[in-house]
Amino acid sequence: MSIVIKKVSDKALLKKFVYFNINLYKGNEQYVPPLIYDELITLNKEKNPAFDHCEAEYFLAYKDDKIVGRIAAIINHKANDIWKQEYARFGFVDFIDDAEVANKLFGTAESWAQHKGMTHIHGPMGFTDLDHEGLLIHGFDRISTMLTSYSYPYYKEHIERMGYVKDQDWNEFLIPIPKKVPERFERIANVVQKRFGLIVKNFENKKDVGQYVKGVFELLNLSFKNLYGYVELTDKQIDYYVNMYIPMLRLEFFTIVLRQEDHKLVGFGLGLPSLAKALQKAKGKFLPAGWYHLYRALKGSDNKVLDLLLIGVDPEYQGKGVNALIFNEFIPQANKLGFEVAESNVELELNTQVQSMWKDFGAEQHKTRRAYIKKL
Repeated sequence: MSIVIKKVSDKALLKKFVYFNINLYKGNEQYVPPLIYDELITLNKEKNPAFDHCEAEYFLAYKDDKIVGRIAAIINHKANDIWKQEYARFGFVDFIDDAEVANKLFGTAESWAQHKGMTHIHGPMGFTDLDHEGLLIHGFDRISTMLTSYSYPYYKEHIERMGYVKDQDWNEFLIPIPKKVPERFERIANVVQKRFGLIVKNFENKKDVGQYVKGVFELLNLSFKNLYGYVELTDKQIDYYVNMYIPMLRLEFFTIVLRQEDHKLVGFGLGLPSLAKALQKAKGKFLPAGWYHLYRALKGSDNKVLDLLLIGVDPEYQGKGVNALIFNEFIPQANKLGFEVAESNVELELNTQVQSMWKDFGAEQHKTRRAYIKKL
């Protein structure tokens, strides 16, 4: 039978859109499912504040009355204004290994983008940089993280067959945690702290975090603003992500760096015990037992993997060793709590300054993700 494309037009179809990803990867040991509730909120045009400057449509592909693929077509108007372009994005894309299915899905997204006056389409990307982005092209034998998506190797083959070419790559690193802070890092941290008059602040109570959280996201906007596809988060989006991440915060891996003279925030680091295995056990559901697996991963003593979620440094201080101050704090805490390795999450391949730092730790570049682009 021919492939039928249906636009997601109600809550029932949106739920099917989310569940297709989970069903397609059932039994795959590397795939990490999202929490269904969070995914539904992200895709909800009334609840996700990104829709203040984004528009999107979601499409499902059917074959023999069975769902065989999905794709989201997105326009981030704010991104287009900032980057002086007329680009659409594709994201939340999954499909069976079938050329006709892939052709129909991407053809539908491309037609929608053309109808909206776009000149190119690129992805996989979401509404913001904090959504999953990039197609896995290397590291298919490695488990994903909470912030990344798995994809079968045939995705790459079909996307390239349809005329998409590389736009940007992100690398991920697996980093052995040393038993003590490397001497070079200690030395740099001491020099930087004295030279620039910096204070390193850690937290013992979540109530003390509140006054700095908004500043952290504002610094994220400042430090990431020139990176590929980045769009500054609005106040509403910052509130949205604060509510999402603060409950999970592990204070041992939240460090900020302040300028002593005026307490200006110049750097921060945020880590979290890996939730990958816990999310697999939860199978996308927080209830009835998913919460237990997540809580144990966050608070238990048998988790050996630390996710390095975000690191941001004020552009005025980039390249001056502020990162060393952050890792000077993280490494002893990681050892104290029994972590053995850290995952870097995605880093642009052009960000050689950060990636060169991992050489000191004997890190392995174990995954690569790619953003593709096609002229319409």
